[in-house]
Amino acid sequence: MSRPARTAAIFQNLPLNRDHLEIFLAGAALRTGPVHRHIIPAGARRNAFVGQTSGFIVDPAADEAHPCLVFLLGVLVVTHGTALKVKCSADYVNAFHVQIQSSPVVLSFGVADPVGAIGIQADVATCGALGCHTVCVITALLVGDTTVVEDVQPIDTDWVADQARSLLEDIPVAAFKLGHLDSIETIAAVAEIISDYPQAPMVLDPFSALLPQQRDDEDILLAIRQLLVPQATLVQLCADELARMAETWREPSDDDTLEIDAMQLIEFGCEFVLVTGVPGEAQQVQNLLFGSEGLVRSDRQQRLPGTFIGAGSTISAAISAMLANGVAVPEAVLEAEEFTHAALGNALRLGMGKRLPDRYFWSREPEPGAAGK
Repeated sequence: MSRPARTAAIFQNLPLNRDHLEIFLAGAALRTGPVHRHIIPAGARRNAFVGQTSGFIVDPAADEAHPCLVFLLGVLVVTHGTALKVKCSADYVNAFHVQIQSSPVVLSFGVADPVGAIGIQADVATCGALGCHTVCVITALLVGDTTVVEDVQPIDTDWVADQARSLLEDIPVAAFKLGHLDSIETIAAVAEIISDYPQAPMVLDPFSALLPQQRDDEDILLAIRQLLVPQATLVQLCADELARMAETWREPSDDDTLEIDAMQLIEFGCEFVLVTGVPGEAQQVQNLLFGSEGLVRSDRQQRLPGTFIGAGSTISAAISAMLANGVAVPEAVLEAEEFTHAALGNALRLGMGKRLPDRYFWSREPEPGAAGK
C-alpha cells in the first residue's frame, strides 16, 4: 500500500459524521508566507526537509468560524517539492501545536565493522547514547571477529563521495567524525566535501589498532596531514600514532617529542590534539589534550583489567556527539573519557576475543559482579 493510501486509511478509521479533513503534504510550504488563510507557519526557519520547522498557529477567529480544519503536515512529505492531497470525513479536529524535534546529527565516515567495535556501528551506538542521530558514509567493509580483522574491502571513492553529498544535500549536520579512509583519492574527496561546511566541528580519528597497516603507508599519512588535519577541530591519535605521523615532517627519534609533535599538528591548522594512551604509571591510563596555548588538560583514569577493542572509537565518537550538542572541546573531551571509561567498565564479551565497550550501560541495571565480564 502506498504512503498516501495508508494515510487515507488511518483517517478513515476516525469517527465519521461531518465535515472533512484536508491534509496537504507540501514540500515548499514552510518557505512561503501563509499557506492557507487559517494557517500560518510560526517561526519556520527552513523547510521540512532540513528539520528546522517550529510549528503552526491556527488563527483563533478563523478556527471558530470554520469547523473544517485544514492542517499542514510537513513531516509526511513524500518527495521534495511534491504536494499531495487526501480527503476523508472526520469529526472536527481541534487545533494543537506541532513541534518537529530533531536530535543533533553527526555524519560519520568509517568502516562497516561486523562486530560493532569500531567504525560506523560504534559511532551510531555512541552518538545515540549521547543524544545524537548518526548518518553514515561507509568507507570500507571489514571481515573479522572479536579476535582479528581478516580482510578489508575498500569502497570506491565515487561511492563514498556520492553517499556524503546525498546526505548533506538533505540533512543538516551538526558535526563530522572521520575514521578510516582507505586511499589518497578518498581522503582528497572527503577533504573537499568537508571544506564546504567549515562551521561544523570535525573530529579526525583516522587510525585503529585493528587496522595497523594504514599508519605504515607514508603517502596516506601525508595526505591526512596535508588535507584533513588543517580542517579538524580535534585530531585524536594514540602516542604511537602521533610518533608515526610526525615522521612525515621529521626524522624518527627515540627522544620524548610528544608535546612538540602535538603542537606541530596544531601549527598545521587543527585546533586541538588529543593524545591517548600516553605512557605513565602502569595502573593508569593518561590522555593529554593540547591547544594553541599548549597543554589544555591531562586526565588520568584507573586502568581496567582485560583487553578491549573499540575504546578509541568510543572516545572520538563521544567527543563528536558532545560537540554536536554545543559543548566546548575541553569539556567534551572530559565527558567522552568518562563515558568511555564507564562503557569499558561494563564491557561485553561477545565472543572468544577482546571485549567491547557497552555504550548502553546506562540503560540497564548492572548485575552484581558483572562489570567487565
